[in-house]
Amino acid sequence: MPVLSPVRHTLSNGLRVVVSQDPTVPVAAICLWYEVGSCDEPRGRTGLAHLFEHLMFQGSTHVPAGGHTAAVEDAGGHTNAATGFERTAFHSLVPVGQLELVLWLEADRMGGLLDALTAESLATQRDVVLNERRERYDNVPYGTGWEQLVAMSFPAGHPFRAMPAGSPEDLRAVTLDDCRAFFRRHYTPDRAILSVVGDVAPEEVMDLAERHFGHIPPSGTGHAPTATRTRTLAPGAPTGPAEARRHVVEPVPGPAFMAAYQLPAYGTPGCAAADLALTLLGGMSSRGLHDRLVRRDQLAHTARASLMPLAQAPSLGQLNVRAPAGADLAEVERAVDEEIGRLADGGVTEDALEGARAQIRRDWHDRLAHPAGRADELCAQEAYFGDASRCDRHLASVLDVGAAEVGAAAADLLGPGRRAVLTYEPARAPA
Repeated sequence: MPVLSPVRHTLSNGLRVVVSQDPTVPVAAICLWYEVGSCDEPRGRTGLAHLFEHLMFQGSTHVPAGGHTAAVEDAGGHTNAATGFERTAFHSLVPVGQLELVLWLEADRMGGLLDALTAESLATQRDVVLNERRERYDNVPYGTGWEQLVAMSFPAGHPFRAMPAGSPEDLRAVTLDDCRAFFRRHYTPDRAILSVVGDVAPEEVMDLAERHFGHIPPSGTGHAPTATRTRTLAPGAPTGPAEARRHVVEPVPGPAFMAAYQLPAYGTPGCAAADLALTLLGGMSSRGLHDRLVRRDQLAHTARASLMPLAQAPSLGQLNVRAPAGADLAEVERAVDEEIGRLADGGVTEDALEGARAQIRRDWHDRLAHPAGRADELCAQEAYFGDASRCDRHLASVLDVGAAEVGAAAADLLGPGRRAVLTYEPARAPA
């Protein structure tokens, strides 16, 4: 599914604008992608980027707190946002006739959020973020597992060591001055990409972008876009985990074996080969962990593997096996290693690889089928590679990887010495 030859233009203040005109889509999907995430947070202020995702909905120069969401919903649309290690993205989907409203709203908070930022709004949103952390991480079984593995994968002081959720201690320490400095540095037109997908004329979108964003000054920091600083913020080549193993005893339903693998940075051939290897390992076919651990040996309830792509640091492979009460984790780990060893030792056949390719192809087409997913991916490709049109070539860059390369990735990157391992053991109830 092509992305219809996106049209690109950069305003004089550095804002990159990407438009994909599609007459079959009677809506406008808008993504405003800021090149700021948890990797950009000052030391001792983890969680600040995610906190700002929430603060961005608390008013700006001409919009009251909550007014941004209300205006979009009153116009028949909806809006959402997400924060990651390397980006914060704001999404809106509205009828085409309401495109200018969304651009005005986004420009008002880019140019005037600090006009509305108060100690009260900071305190309120801090509480919201802390409560969200409790609900998603701290108070659910295995909730901090991936957070621990990320920290185990990178050394102290590494910008990718902390999850976007941040630590409660750091969040409570955030001040208004911290917020003002962070906003002025990162939420500026030269740190942002605006993409629009739908039945819209590119020249009209460019005119609207100039009208509403053109007056906003750049940061003045000389900060280079992600595409020109990839793998300079942090080394992109795998170096191995900072901590190899950790065992946790908690009140969880059953034992678990989890692992994180340092892999090559997103967009490199090595990352594509690792992605295919993990897809083979974590798929539902007769050659993966699910078949071995769940269907045949009945050692686990679930067994999954996937890729978390990162551009400015080693990507991370995720492995998650949940076992029933009383399961032997040593036996689970042996089975995992045997399946990885099988892939590394000639187990990646063309027939098996075609199944993995089909899964990746299906996931990619599903993502681009929705205009919001397409708008987000246009921003991602523009951010990471300086070329939104790479959307039309990305899939081939993964699917063209051969069986020998995938087997080599399994051998070189998924071995026991290259991973951080976290195991869970259920705590015994007090007598």
